[in-house]
Amino acid sequence: IFFSVVSSMVEGHSVHRIAVAHRRRLVGKTFKATSPNGRFAAGAKAINGRVFSQIEAVGKNLFARFGGPDHDTSPPVVIHVHFGMSGKWTVHEAHKAPDPTPTTRLRLEGHGLISHLSAMTVQEGGLDMETQKLKSLGQDPLRADASPEALWERVRRSKKSIGQLLMDQSCFAGVGNIYRCEILFKAGVHPQVPGTSLTYPEFEAIWAHSVALLQRGFTCGSILTVDPEEAKALGKPKLRRYIYNSKWCGRCGGAVVAWDMAGRTCYACPACQPLGGRAECQNAAEPAVFPSHCVRDTDEDRLAQPAKLTVPELKTHLKALGLALTGRKAELVQRLAAAAAAQAPGVTAAPRALPAPGISPEAEDHMLSAAAAAAEKRAAGESRAVEHVAEDAHDVPFVMPEGEGRAG
Repeated sequence: IFFSVVSSMVEGHSVHRIAVAHRRRLVGKTFKATSPNGRFAAGAKAINGRVFSQIEAVGKNLFARFGGPDHDTSPPVVIHVHFGMSGKWTVHEAHKAPDPTPTTRLRLEGHGLISHLSAMTVQEGGLDMETQKLKSLGQDPLRADASPEALWERVRRSKKSIGQLLMDQSCFAGVGNIYRCEILFKAGVHPQVPGTSLTYPEFEAIWAHSVALLQRGFTCGSILTVDPEEAKALGKPKLRRYIYNSKWCGRCGGAVVAWDMAGRTCYACPACQPLGGRAECQNAAEPAVFPSHCVRDTDEDRLAQPAKLTVPELKTHLKALGLALTGRKAELVQRLAAAAAAQAPGVTAAPRALPAPGISPEAEDHMLSAAAAAAEKRAAGESRAVEHVAEDAHDVPFVMPEGEGRAG
């Protein structure tokens, strides 16, 4: 049995939510900047009294600019932020603001607001620093300038597994461990498949689900990967994720396997994500399945877990699908599982047109507040340890100024 510790880094959708919220509440204003714990004293001094002029999210990184040619005569100061496992950047009404904590690196005060920033990385520099950081980052599904074509060229030449590449921020910027597991599940691709063995339709499916799931996460403020229609069809209307941190597959009911991949726990459903002989997964832990003579499985349950079928039964199902009948039982099981995964609802094998990356103005307008997102998690019984959020549920709510609302 593989034992895992659930620890979640802030994923890309949450970082983009902060960028949008701060663009609305902080950008264009001048603040008194201090460093309560003294770990960002030089940076706070450099931006003190300068206009908060811009903020952009790229993957799990924020780039905040202060000052610049449109605001003063000095070059802009850029603050690079990476939240890590426990960072936050909150905004409060001044009279309700909590005291800084030992981890608060930056405090902004002004215009009736107080903002606290704590993060793994808070670094000041100029435009050169920003340019260099951006060069190290890959394609962000939540940015309109993302290039899936450039990403495909890199992926198809890599001998790394697609599971590793999804977590490589120089490839897929913004995708974290929860999204990795769920994106690959929905695409029907096993995490161990090397980039060099990945087909273009498989890559299309992976990119399409990356865009769709991160866009959903941006809007609702939670990592929700199960389509509501499928959850109802499965008889599990409250199902939030298919396989992440789960022993059983939310779709087929089969056993989920887990193993360490570069220091993070990786999950897969062998039935829904067949390897197809393209790689090995030697360290994955999975329970043995067998036909029980004490508690007889239904035919539907046994078909969902082909290893429980006898060889004659396997051949009967394979023959009905027009598939080869040769090979040992393990090969027959894998062949039937691959066919079932290809026909499973919700699996996107090859989208006709890739969804447009980025965040639409409509999505920004309908972005659920941090408080509403937190309330939804509580109502669903979601543990706070599952998904770390860099927003504060008690942040100042943004109200669209009169006359600035968008149609639709």
